[in-house]
Amino acid sequence: MDKRVLALIAATAASAIYGINHTIAKGLMPDIIGSYGFILLRVGGAAICFWIISFFYQNEKIDRKDWIRIIACAFFGMVLNMNMFFKGLELSTPINSSVVITLAPVLLLVLSAIFLKDRITWIKSLGIGLGLAGALTLILFGLKTQPNAPNIPLGNVLFIINATSYSFYLIFVKPLVARYSSITLMKLLFLFAFVMNLPIGIEQFSEVAWSSHDFDIIWKLAFVVIGTTVLTYLFNIYALKQLSPSTIGAFIYLQPVIAGIFAILTGADTLTPLRALAAALIFTGVFLSTRKTKVKASN
Repeated sequence: MDKRVLALIAATAASAIYGINHTIAKGLMPDIIGSYGFILLRVGGAAICFWIISFFYQNEKIDRKDWIRIIACAFFGMVLNMNMFFKGLELSTPINSSVVITLAPVLLLVLSAIFLKDRITWIKSLGIGLGLAGALTLILFGLKTQPNAPNIPLGNVLFIINATSYSFYLIFVKPLVARYSSITLMKLLFLFAFVMNLPIGIEQFSEVAWSSHDFDIIWKLAFVVIGTTVLTYLFNIYALKQLSPSTIGAFIYLQPVIAGIFAILTGADTLTPLRALAAALIFTGVFLSTRKTKVKASN
């Protein structure tokens, strides 16, 4: 199979997992575990997984000039990004989280143009615009509040910080992806992220009554660690080997759709014509944003 097709599949799979995570993670906070303690569990569990996997791969030497970039990636991709998202999710709603973060592709287009000199074509701009229109349709007309969302405005602000931080992460990690394997990058990024998150989340983490939880809680916690953390970061790193950061960012538009479908399947919501229209706009936006521009041969 073509590597670009595989990269698109990987990016889609990551968005699907993220979409489901909006509902699952929300259901665990703050009664089971606080947001900051949850992040410590995520990065700690992911660090253990990646270091175990790395024993089966050849060790790579890191260039001295790349260490600062690696630390920056850990901060923006696994500390600021994760903490702002989970705290926002604790304060706001899953639907809010899935739609507000669709601002990330717009940020990525600007940042990619500044830092990576990416060319913004009119087709990609049209795709981003359609996707954003679909997201705004959900934001303006389709949102519902929930009883366990104590501060929706503040939560939404934290989602915007989350989207901005993740955009910086994709920009900074792109050069590293070309030089090192995915496993090498992930084991180092999550190790640094664990160290940074330790003073932030250790208090909430230590308050969790781990032995008293049943299987339903345990599998959801495991899903967030293995699925939403280990697999999604691997999928996105793999996709970055073939796709630009702005293309990866466009897949964020899939999350409101997937989050909505998951809510319907679990009986938490229903499909409306408005949401169907928003989904159509979002999928069209992703399609146009991920089209590979053909280079015309010169005569």
